[in-house]
Amino acid sequence: MKFAVQVNASPYASNAGLNAYRFIQAALLAEHQVLRVFFYKEGAYHAFRYASPPDDELHISRQWSQLAEQAGLDLVVCISAAQRRGLLCLDEAARQGKQDDDLAPGFRIAGLGQWLEATLLADRCIVFA
Repeated sequence: MKFAVQVNASPYASNAGLNAYRFIQAALLAEHQVLRVFFYKEGAYHAFRYASPPDDELHISRQWSQLAEQAGLDLVVCISAAQRRGLLCLDEAARQGKQDDDLAPGFRIAGLGQWLEATLLADRCIVFA
């Protein structure tokens, strides 16, 4: 089965992102395909490179980056949601005269068209809000 997954909640205000992460791990173990994970609204906070949770808490941005590398996941952050929250990719950071980008490894920024494409190709779309 092919899944498209959307994460709408902040990693610090809800367990929705962690539930999405665990769902994706289970789906991959069951040999399903995850076409894309789309981070929308407050879900954009999952993609911040410099998030610094306390040592006794899960570093969800790092977990997403590792899973993306291991499984070849396409982690996409909505460009509008990212810009509203000050999340910049390297190109946008340079355009705005910033020295560094904020995007964690394995994530990329794109538009809603990427989510639409994933929904058209997937057998199931799941939204974690």
